Amino acid sequence: MGELMPQETDRKMMEILRILAEKGNILGAKTISEELRKKGYDLGERAVRYHMRILDEKGFTKRVGYVGREITPEGVKELGKGLIYDQVDFIFSKFEDMMYQTTLNPETCLGSVVVNTSTFSYDEQLMKIIQNIFNKQIAVSPYVKISAQASSDGNENKMEMETICGTTIDGMLLKSGIPVVPKYGGLVKIKNHAPIAFIELIAYKKTSMTPLEAFTDQEMTSVLKVIKRGNGNIPANFRVIPANSREDAVKLFDNLKKIGISGLLKIGEAGEPVLGIPVDKNMTGIAVIGGIAPLCAAKESGYEVDIKMAESTIEFSQMKPITTSHKLLKPAGHEKGEKVKFLLSKAWNLIHEVDFDPESHEGQVIVNVSFLKKEDFEEGLNIFGRVMASRPEYCTSKYYQIVPGPDGKKGFATVCSLTIDGILTKQGIASTPQYGGILETDGKTPRFIELIAYGGSSLDPHEIFLSKGLTSVGDALKTGGRILASLKEIPYVARPEAMDVLENIGNAGFSILKIGKPSELVYNAKVERYHAGIVAPGGLNPLAAIKETGIQVEAKSVETLMNVSQMEEF
Repeated sequence: MGELMPQETDRKMMEILRILAEKGNILGAKTISEELRKKGYDLGERAVRYHMRILDEKGFTKRVGYVGREITPEGVKELGKGLIYDQVDFIFSKFEDMMYQTTLNPETCLGSVVVNTSTFSYDEQLMKIIQNIFNKQIAVSPYVKISAQASSDGNENKMEMETICGTTIDGMLLKSGIPVVPKYGGLVKIKNHAPIAFIELIAYKKTSMTPLEAFTDQEMTSVLKVIKRGNGNIPANFRVIPANSREDAVKLFDNLKKIGISGLLKIGEAGEPVLGIPVDKNMTGIAVIGGIAPLCAAKESGYEVDIKMAESTIEFSQMKPITTSHKLLKPAGHEKGEKVKFLLSKAWNLIHEVDFDPESHEGQVIVNVSFLKKEDFEEGLNIFGRVMASRPEYCTSKYYQIVPGPDGKKGFATVCSLTIDGILTKQGIASTPQYGGILETDGKTPRFIELIAYGGSSLDPHEIFLSKGLTSVGDALKTGGRILASLKEIPYVARPEAMDVLENIGNAGFSILKIGKPSELVYNAKVERYHAGIVAPGGLNPLAAIKETGIQVEAKSVETLMNVSQMEEF
């Protein structure tokens, strides 16, 4: 692959790829120019042809006679991981687009709804699991559309199931004249069949990954436990509306319920916290079950399911109920004072306590603490050592410590990259953790291909990426792969002094991958104006390499403080 394109040209080309992917057809320059204009790009047919020739050369598009161009598999891959700064902004706008396209009329049952699209190999037991979750109303609606899909090898009976997405609720509120702001996707704790509180959250803004997508893995949800024992964690999303529109919203939910759409967990009063999420006094919060909950149950059972959130809209009349539903969950009770604990609240307190001195090499650092089963520890230790020795630049620091764990487990304390924010802060330089991400090391220039903002998340993004198996640190040791890294920002006026401090901590055994220039894209990630970006490797990279071999790793980042005098040097 060639070098990355300049920022503005890049953005236009990515929009062209996105249009080709969304339409799924061969398109000519005129059609693409018209579609670009709808997205705010005034690009004439001649300019489109110019950009298309560059895309052809890069192998992202292919000319089909005189008809036009189509996107190639390489183009689809590039679209998925290309302009990460654009993708971060695109996710929220995608949901706004889907809300606008919702046209369902509750009285006639006609119009479009937003759907999630899930693909899996047909299995009778799998279908029973999915139907059972729908049957207990742990979904937005029992209405689905199922179709057969031809597999690439022709050997598997692939099924595609479209389920109603919670974004449909946002679209219906909007179409009723109620301003609505999607805020978070996350996990709600269920106890004795009743919703208690959100335990994990990711904000819809400033993420390259759809929030609920982060919680679709087997180890994250426990929908099956909710069915069996009444206790567990289910996916859900949260939005706010003006307090004076609450009565209209309640009426809308009543009308939607009559046609089989709800999934409502709780609608608060004005200014009332909703399942642990604080709400402004002039707003009302609404929590709704994630439409993917039945498919999460399938994944919990070990089935491979490809879930795509808010993928498209379809006519509601094309959908049929998969089962007759009987509500399992009880109404949410009064708020019990439990509040969601956002990561940065904990992180800032730990950052304040960092007192590592780059000159004396003494003081406290923030550490991640990760555990392995006793029988896996020796093998894990060998892999850990290989990463630390062969690519120290992919590790936050040379300092580490072997620690005892619960139930006979043994683990590693590794330095967290937020320590760097603490060191800079102690030197009077405001350093703000912005994103945790996946950094692809292939090619001439590394680039971020996933980013989740620290602000608005209850989990460290690196824990999410580990859970989803998105790293390939083992490959990065040899040629190119995907490592954990973080992006932090400092005021651009402090950059010269920060460079001196970072040079000192480099000599003290810490790693910095890049210090950006003022307002410069750093490894394809955008920093705020009048700021400079700093990229540091994730402290969990050695543990990611262990997990990639199939060894179970219980990883916890931003866990506690430890004095380097208690740690060993690799």
